[in-house]
This record gives sequence, C-alpha cells and structure tokens, in this order.
Amino acid sequence: MAFVGVIVGVVVLVLLVALGAAVRIVREYQRIVLFRLGRAVGTRGPGLVLINPLTDRTNWVDLREQFLEIPHQTAITKDNASISIDFIIFYKVVDPDMSVLRVQNFARAALNVAATTLRSVVGDMPLDDVLSKREEMNAALRVRLDEVTERWGVKVTTVEVREVNPPPGVLDAMTRQMSAERTRRAAVTEAEGQKQAAITLAEGTKQAAILQAEGERAAAVLRAEGLSGGLGRIVEIARQVDATTMQLEYLETLKQIGSASSTKIVLPMELSGLVSRLHGLLDASPAIGSALDPHPADGGATVNPPVAASDPGLHPSVHDGDLGAGG
Repeated sequence: MAFVGVIVGVVVLVLLVALGAAVRIVREYQRIVLFRLGRAVGTRGPGLVLINPLTDRTNWVDLREQFLEIPHQTAITKDNASISIDFIIFYKVVDPDMSVLRVQNFARAALNVAATTLRSVVGDMPLDDVLSKREEMNAALRVRLDEVTERWGVKVTTVEVREVNPPPGVLDAMTRQMSAERTRRAAVTEAEGQKQAAITLAEGTKQAAILQAEGERAAAVLRAEGLSGGLGRIVEIARQVDATTMQLEYLETLKQIGSASSTKIVLPMELSGLVSRLHGLLDASPAIGSALDPHPADGGATVNPPVAASDPGLHPSVHDGDLGAGG
C-alpha cells in the first residue's frame, strides 16, 4: 500500500507540474507567439492560454508603447558642418507575429537604422535648418524610420531630437550673432520709442496751437464786439450833440494840433463845401463872374468878393481884411 501511495503521489505531482507548464495567463497588453514543433501557429491571448509543454514554445510580445534612446551620433550637414545629435524614438508593436518572425533583436536593429537615417536626414539640411527647424527634422526622421520598421510589424510614433551640439567655432559665431541681434532689437525698440515720443509731442504742439488760435479768434471777436458797441455808443451820443457843440470841439482840436512846435498845414473838411458854393454862385451870376475875371478885356482891376468871417469853413486865423480888393 505504501508503494501505491508513493506512485499516486508522484503521478499527481507530475500532473501538477505538467498543468503548471501547460497553463499561461496573458495580460491585456501582452501577446504570445506560439510555435508548435518549430512552426508558428499564431498568437494567443489575452487571458488563460493552454499549451502543450512538450511540443509548444512561446515568445512573449509587449504591445505597449516603448522608447529607445539613441546616443550621440556625429553627422555632417549639407554645408559641411560637423554636429553631434542625440534623440529618442517612441514605438509600439502592431503585429506580434512579424515582430518575432522578421527581426531577431528589434532594439539593436532600430539603433543602427536610426543612426544611418539620422546621417541621411541631416546631410540634406544646412546647419541653420538643423538648429531652427526641429519639427521638420523630427518629422523627416519619423517618416524614414517608419518606412523601415513597418516591415517588422513595428510603428514609430514619435521621434524627438533632444540635443544638437555644433562645433565650438559655430557656437562662438552664434553667440556673437545673438549679441548683435539683441543690440539691433534694442536699437529698433529705442528708435520706435523716440518716434512715438516725437509723434506725441507733435500732436501736443498741434493741439496747443489749435487751442491758442481758437483763443485768439475768440478774443478778437470779443474785441470787435466791444469796439462795435463803443462806436455805436459814440454815434448815438454824437446824434444828440448840436452843431454848435461840434464846432467848438472842432476848433478845440485845431487848437491842440497848432500848439505843437512842428510846422503843419491844415485843410478843413468844410473847404470843399465852400469851393462848391462859390462855384455855384459864379455860375448863377455872370456879372460877378466878369468882375472876378483875372484878365478883363478893358484892363480894369480884379475884384475879390468878401467872405464872411463867421463861415465855419475858414481857418480860425483868417480875418476879414485878408480878402480885400486887389490894388
């Protein structure tokens, strides 16, 4: 009986070991590529997978997105500048069978393909584009790498260049260029500020001139209105003054003019009226006209008519005796 118990125990142990070797639990992000007697029979998973431990062999494949760091690679740009670049590749397996059957070691294969692709892409770009157009270079690297890894059942999702190290001479030139660019921007900014200040000052001067002109115009209008009112008042008062008062004011004015030491000739405004009246009188009386003829036919004397001393057209210094008969 003891021997039978040992045999049963051994059989049970073998069955447990065989069951443990035949059962696989595959996670959601994993797949099993199953080989039976050396032939690929497909993928298994996720979940519980039973295999024959005697005839089946398995390869585990991770479907999650992974990354591969590419160390510094030396490349020559289109304008013959030697630079050092390192970047990182993100990829994921889209076909487990092909990723196992078509490539032996994807990481090493991808590393070598990335290095050669990087040199090809950088060789088609000048140094300025390599330094400034990172997005274009990343896209070109991703497309080139994806073309190669597609036949391995792997999809390159993203390529990111992390660092670009140009030669020391180029770095020095870039530093000087950056300093010159900043100086130029500072000068442009200062010039723009001066321009805006000048424009603002000109606008202020313009507004001040406009306000001053408007003030002067308003003052001139007020002065004109005041002068007009004053003249109107003077005219109104003058209409109320009689002729005698006006004559006295006239004589007083002549007196003030004559009191100065300089020589003056005063022609009263009434002189033109006096001449007109005399001319009318001569035209009306032929006898008086013949008497005043300076060249009489009979050789007689010339007679000057008397003028009244009270005529307002005469100068105050003229008297009656000054206009006597000619001798």
